[in-house]
Amino acid sequence: MSQPNASATPDKDLLHPRNRHQGRYDLAQLTAAWPELGTYVAPNAHGDDSIDFANPAAVKALNRALLKQYYGIEQWDLPAGYLVPPIPGRADYVHYLADLLADSNQGQIPRGRGIRVLDVGVGANCIYPIIGHREYGWRFVGTDTDPVAVRVSKQIATVNRALGGAVEVRLQPAATEIFGGVIKPSEYFDVTMCNPPFHGSSAEAEASSRRKAQNLGTNNAAKPVLNFGGQANELWTPGGEATFLWRMAEESAHLRHNCYWFTSLVSKKDTLPGLYKSLQKLRATDVRTISMAQGQKVSRFVAWSFLTEAEQQEWRQKRWAPKA
Repeated sequence: MSQPNASATPDKDLLHPRNRHQGRYDLAQLTAAWPELGTYVAPNAHGDDSIDFANPAAVKALNRALLKQYYGIEQWDLPAGYLVPPIPGRADYVHYLADLLADSNQGQIPRGRGIRVLDVGVGANCIYPIIGHREYGWRFVGTDTDPVAVRVSKQIATVNRALGGAVEVRLQPAATEIFGGVIKPSEYFDVTMCNPPFHGSSAEAEASSRRKAQNLGTNNAAKPVLNFGGQANELWTPGGEATFLWRMAEESAHLRHNCYWFTSLVSKKDTLPGLYKSLQKLRATDVRTISMAQGQKVSRFVAWSFLTEAEQQEWRQKRWAPKA
Protein backbone atom coordinates (compact mmCIF):
# COMPACT_ATOMS: atom_id res chain seq x y z
CA MET A 1 0.00 0.00 0.00
CA SER A 2 1.27 3.46 -0.81
CA GLN A 3 1.57 6.01 1.96
CA PRO A 4 -1.50 8.23 2.38
CA ASN A 5 -1.05 11.38 0.28
CA ALA A 6 -2.28 14.63 1.82
CA SER A 7 -2.97 17.30 -0.76
CA ALA A 8 -1.88 20.84 -0.02
CA THR A 9 -4.46 22.63 2.10
CA PRO A 10 -6.30 25.10 -0.15
CA ASP A 11 -6.73 28.78 0.63
CA LYS A 12 -9.20 28.96 3.52
CA ASP A 13 -11.11 31.77 1.83
CA LEU A 14 -11.76 29.73 -1.30
CA LEU A 15 -14.03 26.89 -2.23
CA HIS A 16 -13.12 24.51 -5.04
CA PRO A 17 -12.54 26.51 -8.26
CA ARG A 18 -15.54 24.86 -9.96
CA ASN A 19 -17.83 25.40 -6.98
CA ARG A 20 -20.73 27.67 -8.02
CA HIS A 21 -21.03 29.18 -4.54
CA GLN A 22 -17.97 31.42 -4.34
CA GLY A 23 -18.20 34.63 -2.35
CA ARG A 24 -21.26 36.12 -0.72
CA TYR A 25 -24.75 34.96 -1.58
CA ASP A 26 -26.55 37.21 -4.06
CA LEU A 27 -29.74 37.36 -2.01
CA ALA A 28 -31.58 39.52 -4.52
CA GLN A 29 -30.96 36.98 -7.28
CA LEU A 30 -31.80 34.06 -5.01
CA THR A 31 -35.01 35.73 -3.83
CA ALA A 32 -36.01 36.17 -7.47
CA ALA A 33 -35.52 32.42 -7.91
CA TRP A 34 -37.39 31.55 -4.70
CA PRO A 35 -39.54 34.49 -3.47
CA GLU A 36 -40.21 32.85 -0.08
CA LEU A 37 -36.58 33.56 0.82
CA GLY A 38 -37.38 37.28 0.90
CA THR A 39 -39.37 36.70 4.09
CA TYR A 40 -36.11 35.96 5.92
CA VAL A 41 -33.84 38.61 4.39
CA ALA A 42 -33.07 41.62 6.61
CA PRO A 43 -30.14 43.98 7.22
CA ASN A 44 -27.55 42.66 9.66
CA ALA A 45 -25.54 44.67 12.20
CA HIS A 46 -23.35 45.99 9.37
CA GLY A 47 -26.32 47.09 7.29
CA ASP A 48 -25.90 44.33 4.71
CA ASP A 49 -28.78 42.11 3.67
CA SER A 50 -28.49 38.68 5.28
CA ILE A 51 -30.54 35.88 6.79
CA ASP A 52 -30.61 34.46 10.29
CA PHE A 53 -28.60 31.26 9.98
CA ALA A 54 -29.89 30.21 13.41
CA ASN A 55 -33.40 29.97 11.95
CA PRO A 56 -34.05 26.52 10.41
CA ALA A 57 -36.83 27.88 8.17
CA ALA A 58 -34.51 30.55 6.79
CA VAL A 59 -31.77 28.03 6.04
CA LYS A 60 -34.26 25.73 4.31
CA ALA A 61 -35.56 28.62 2.17
CA LEU A 62 -31.98 29.53 1.25
CA ASN A 63 -31.32 25.95 0.18
CA ARG A 64 -34.46 25.88 -1.96
CA ALA A 65 -33.33 29.06 -3.69
CA LEU A 66 -29.80 27.74 -4.25
CA LEU A 67 -31.04 24.43 -5.63
CA LYS A 68 -33.42 26.15 -8.05
CA GLN A 69 -31.00 28.87 -9.14
CA TYR A 70 -27.93 26.70 -9.69
CA TYR A 71 -29.19 23.14 -10.23
CA GLY A 72 -32.67 23.48 -11.72
CA ILE A 73 -34.40 21.75 -8.79
CA GLU A 74 -38.00 22.96 -8.66
CA GLN A 75 -39.31 20.83 -5.79
CA TRP A 76 -37.29 20.18 -2.65
CA ASP A 77 -38.52 19.87 0.91
CA LEU A 78 -37.62 18.02 4.10
CA PRO A 79 -39.59 16.66 7.03
CA ALA A 80 -39.22 18.66 10.23
CA GLY A 81 -36.01 17.88 12.10
CA TYR A 82 -34.09 16.38 9.19
CA LEU A 83 -30.63 17.58 8.22
CA VAL A 84 -30.61 20.76 6.11
CA PRO A 85 -27.17 20.57 4.49
CA PRO A 86 -24.86 23.54 3.84
CA ILE A 87 -24.81 23.31 0.05
CA PRO A 88 -21.44 25.00 -0.72
CA GLY A 89 -19.56 22.49 1.43
CA ARG A 90 -21.46 19.56 -0.03
CA ALA A 91 -20.64 20.78 -3.53
CA ASP A 92 -16.94 20.88 -2.66
CA TYR A 93 -16.90 17.15 -1.85
CA VAL A 94 -18.44 16.40 -5.25
CA HIS A 95 -15.95 18.57 -7.14
CA TYR A 96 -12.96 17.10 -5.34
CA LEU A 97 -14.30 13.63 -6.13
CA ALA A 98 -14.34 14.65 -9.80
CA ASP A 99 -10.70 15.69 -9.44
CA LEU A 100 -9.89 12.34 -7.85
CA LEU A 101 -11.40 10.52 -10.83
CA ALA A 102 -9.59 12.84 -13.24
CA ASP A 103 -6.28 12.15 -11.49
CA SER A 104 -6.89 8.47 -12.22
CA ASN A 105 -7.85 9.21 -15.82
CA GLN A 106 -5.00 11.26 -17.31
CA GLY A 107 -6.52 14.53 -16.10
CA GLN A 108 -9.92 14.02 -17.73
CA ILE A 109 -13.03 13.97 -15.53
CA PRO A 110 -15.19 10.95 -16.45
CA ARG A 111 -18.63 12.35 -17.15
CA GLY A 112 -22.09 11.13 -18.07
CA ARG A 113 -24.49 8.41 -17.02
CA GLY A 114 -21.92 5.69 -17.50
CA ILE A 115 -20.29 6.85 -14.25
CA ARG A 116 -22.00 5.36 -11.21
CA VAL A 117 -21.66 6.82 -7.72
CA LEU A 118 -22.85 5.30 -4.44
CA ASP A 119 -23.89 7.79 -1.77
CA VAL A 120 -23.89 6.04 1.61
CA GLY A 121 -26.35 7.83 3.91
CA VAL A 122 -28.10 9.90 1.26
CA GLY A 123 -30.47 11.30 3.88
CA ALA A 124 -33.76 12.98 3.10
CA ASN A 125 -32.07 15.88 1.29
CA CYS A 126 -30.54 13.99 -1.69
CA ILE A 127 -27.95 16.76 -2.03
CA TYR A 128 -24.95 14.82 -3.31
CA PRO A 129 -26.89 13.10 -6.12
CA ILE A 130 -28.43 16.44 -7.14
CA ILE A 131 -25.08 18.19 -7.41
CA GLY A 132 -23.20 15.23 -8.87
CA HIS A 133 -25.73 14.63 -11.63
CA ARG A 134 -26.27 18.26 -12.50
CA GLU A 135 -22.55 19.07 -12.61
CA TYR A 136 -21.14 15.92 -14.20
CA GLY A 137 -24.07 13.87 -15.46
CA TRP A 138 -23.26 10.95 -13.12
CA ARG A 139 -25.83 8.36 -12.09
CA PHE A 140 -26.32 7.79 -8.38
CA VAL A 141 -27.50 5.13 -5.99
CA GLY A 142 -28.26 6.58 -2.57
CA THR A 143 -28.71 4.37 0.49
CA ASP A 144 -30.06 5.02 3.97
CA THR A 145 -31.26 3.08 7.00
CA ASP A 146 -34.11 5.55 7.63
CA PRO A 147 -37.32 4.67 5.73
CA VAL A 148 -38.54 8.28 5.91
CA ALA A 149 -35.29 9.60 4.43
CA VAL A 150 -35.49 7.00 1.65
CA ARG A 151 -39.09 7.95 0.86
CA VAL A 152 -38.37 11.69 0.72
CA SER A 153 -35.20 11.30 -1.37
CA LYS A 154 -37.06 9.05 -3.78
CA GLN A 155 -39.74 11.71 -4.13
CA ILE A 156 -37.15 14.44 -4.82
CA ALA A 157 -35.49 12.22 -7.44
CA THR A 158 -38.81 11.41 -9.09
CA VAL A 159 -40.55 14.79 -9.28
CA ASN A 160 -37.62 16.86 -10.54
CA ARG A 161 -37.14 16.64 -14.29
CA ALA A 162 -33.60 17.96 -13.92
CA LEU A 163 -32.58 14.63 -12.40
CA GLY A 164 -34.00 12.68 -15.34
CA GLY A 165 -34.18 9.28 -13.68
CA ALA A 166 -30.49 9.37 -12.78
CA VAL A 167 -30.98 8.79 -9.05
CA GLU A 168 -32.04 5.53 -7.40
CA VAL A 169 -32.59 5.36 -3.64
CA ARG A 170 -32.41 2.12 -1.67
CA LEU A 171 -33.26 1.24 1.92
CA GLN A 172 -30.38 -0.29 3.86
CA PRO A 173 -32.29 -2.90 5.89
CA ALA A 174 -29.49 -3.63 8.37
CA ALA A 175 -28.41 -0.73 10.58
CA THR A 176 -25.10 -2.47 11.31
CA GLU A 177 -24.14 -2.81 7.62
CA ILE A 178 -22.86 -0.20 5.20
CA PHE A 179 -22.45 -1.87 1.80
CA GLY A 180 -23.89 -5.29 2.58
CA GLY A 181 -27.47 -5.76 1.46
CA VAL A 182 -27.48 -2.80 -0.94
CA ILE A 183 -24.65 -3.53 -3.40
CA LYS A 184 -25.36 -6.47 -5.66
CA PRO A 185 -22.46 -8.81 -6.53
CA SER A 186 -22.71 -7.88 -10.21
CA GLU A 187 -22.81 -4.10 -9.59
CA TYR A 188 -19.90 -1.74 -10.14
CA PHE A 189 -19.39 1.79 -8.87
CA ASP A 190 -16.70 4.19 -9.96
CA VAL A 191 -16.67 5.92 -6.59
CA THR A 192 -18.51 5.83 -3.27
CA MET A 193 -19.04 8.80 -0.97
CA CYS A 194 -20.23 9.23 2.59
CA ASN A 195 -20.75 11.91 5.22
CA PRO A 196 -20.76 9.67 8.31
CA PRO A 197 -22.32 10.45 11.68
CA PHE A 198 -19.29 11.52 13.69
CA HIS A 199 -20.58 11.74 17.26
CA GLY A 200 -20.46 8.68 19.50
CA SER A 201 -23.64 9.34 21.49
CA SER A 202 -26.72 11.54 21.64
CA ALA A 203 -25.18 13.44 24.59
CA GLU A 204 -22.08 14.21 22.55
CA ALA A 205 -24.21 15.35 19.62
CA GLU A 206 -26.28 17.63 21.85
CA ALA A 207 -23.15 19.13 23.42
CA SER A 208 -21.88 19.95 19.96
CA SER A 209 -25.22 21.53 19.10
CA ARG A 210 -24.98 23.72 22.19
CA ARG A 211 -21.50 24.90 21.19
CA LYS A 212 -22.75 25.79 17.72
CA ALA A 213 -25.75 27.61 19.15
CA GLN A 214 -23.49 29.53 21.51
CA ASN A 215 -21.26 30.55 18.61
CA LEU A 216 -24.36 31.79 16.77
CA GLY A 217 -25.46 33.69 19.85
CA THR A 218 -28.68 31.69 20.18
CA ASN A 219 -27.93 29.49 23.18
CA ASN A 220 -30.91 30.66 25.19
CA ALA A 221 -33.01 27.53 25.18
CA ALA A 222 -32.92 24.43 27.34
CA LYS A 223 -32.37 22.38 24.20
CA PRO A 224 -30.93 24.39 21.30
CA VAL A 225 -32.57 24.26 17.90
CA LEU A 226 -30.17 23.08 15.23
CA ASN A 227 -30.19 25.41 12.24
CA PHE A 228 -29.12 22.50 10.03
CA GLY A 229 -31.19 19.93 11.94
CA GLY A 230 -30.40 16.24 11.95
CA GLN A 231 -31.93 12.95 13.03
CA ALA A 232 -30.08 10.67 15.45
CA ASN A 233 -28.74 8.43 12.67
CA GLU A 234 -27.46 11.53 10.83
CA LEU A 235 -25.58 12.87 13.84
CA TRP A 236 -24.30 9.97 15.93
CA THR A 237 -23.54 6.27 15.92
CA PRO A 238 -22.18 3.98 18.67
CA GLY A 239 -18.42 4.38 18.69
CA GLY A 240 -18.53 7.56 16.60
CA GLU A 241 -16.98 8.02 13.19
CA ALA A 242 -13.88 5.95 14.04
CA THR A 243 -15.97 2.81 14.53
CA PHE A 244 -18.17 3.62 11.55
CA LEU A 245 -15.16 4.04 9.25
CA TRP A 246 -13.53 0.87 10.56
CA ARG A 247 -16.70 -0.99 9.57
CA MET A 248 -16.73 0.73 6.20
CA ALA A 249 -13.12 -0.25 5.53
CA GLU A 250 -13.78 -3.86 6.52
CA GLU A 251 -16.83 -4.12 4.28
CA SER A 252 -15.13 -2.39 1.38
CA ALA A 253 -12.44 -5.08 1.34
CA HIS A 254 -15.12 -7.67 0.55
CA LEU A 255 -16.16 -5.58 -2.47
CA ARG A 256 -12.67 -4.69 -3.61
CA HIS A 257 -13.42 -5.44 -7.26
CA ASN A 258 -16.82 -3.71 -7.31
CA CYS A 259 -15.51 -0.17 -6.90
CA TYR A 260 -12.55 1.86 -8.13
CA TRP A 261 -12.48 4.39 -5.26
CA PHE A 262 -14.10 4.17 -1.83
CA THR A 263 -14.24 7.54 -0.05
CA SER A 264 -15.63 9.12 3.10
CA LEU A 265 -15.47 12.45 4.84
CA VAL A 266 -13.47 12.32 8.07
CA SER A 267 -14.35 15.01 10.59
CA LYS A 268 -11.73 14.35 13.26
CA LYS A 269 -7.97 14.23 12.66
CA ASP A 270 -7.69 11.69 15.47
CA THR A 271 -9.66 9.23 13.33
CA LEU A 272 -7.07 9.18 10.56
CA PRO A 273 -4.27 7.01 12.07
CA GLY A 274 -6.67 4.18 12.93
CA LEU A 275 -8.26 4.31 9.48
CA TYR A 276 -4.85 4.24 7.78
CA LYS A 277 -3.84 1.26 9.90
CA SER A 278 -7.03 -0.63 9.03
CA LEU A 279 -6.58 0.03 5.32
CA GLN A 280 -2.98 -1.13 5.46
CA LYS A 281 -4.03 -4.39 7.11
CA LEU A 282 -6.72 -4.83 4.48
CA ARG A 283 -4.09 -4.35 1.74
CA ALA A 284 -5.48 -1.28 0.06
CA THR A 285 -3.28 -0.45 -2.91
CA ASP A 286 -3.75 3.34 -2.77
CA VAL A 287 -4.86 5.63 0.05
CA ARG A 288 -5.21 9.39 -0.30
CA THR A 289 -6.31 12.19 2.00
CA ILE A 290 -7.77 15.19 0.21
CA SER A 291 -8.11 18.46 2.11
CA MET A 292 -10.94 20.90 1.50
CA ALA A 293 -11.68 24.33 2.95
CA GLN A 294 -14.92 26.22 3.45
CA GLY A 295 -14.41 29.61 5.05
CA GLN A 296 -12.36 29.10 8.19
CA LYS A 297 -13.17 25.41 8.38
CA VAL A 298 -10.83 22.82 6.89
CA SER A 299 -12.31 19.40 6.22
CA ARG A 300 -11.07 16.30 4.42
CA PHE A 301 -12.03 13.03 2.88
CA VAL A 302 -10.06 9.81 2.65
CA ALA A 303 -10.08 7.76 -0.56
CA TRP A 304 -8.84 4.21 -0.98
CA SER A 305 -8.70 1.56 -3.67
CA PHE A 306 -7.90 -2.15 -3.72
CA LEU A 307 -7.33 -2.40 -7.47
CA THR A 308 -3.91 -3.26 -8.86
CA GLU A 309 -2.42 -1.09 -11.60
CA ALA A 310 -3.49 -3.64 -14.22
CA GLU A 311 -7.03 -3.74 -12.81
CA GLN A 312 -7.18 0.06 -12.76
CA GLN A 313 -6.14 0.23 -16.40
CA GLU A 314 -8.74 -2.35 -17.37
CA TRP A 315 -11.40 -0.41 -15.42
CA ARG A 316 -10.54 2.85 -17.18
CA GLN A 317 -10.59 1.28 -20.61
CA LYS A 318 -13.88 -0.48 -20.00
CA ARG A 319 -15.82 2.27 -18.19
CA TRP A 320 -14.16 5.65 -18.77
CA ALA A 321 -12.76 5.55 -22.30
CA PRO A 322 -14.74 7.69 -24.79
CA LYS A 323 -17.16 5.56 -26.77
CA ALA A 324 -16.51 5.45 -30.50
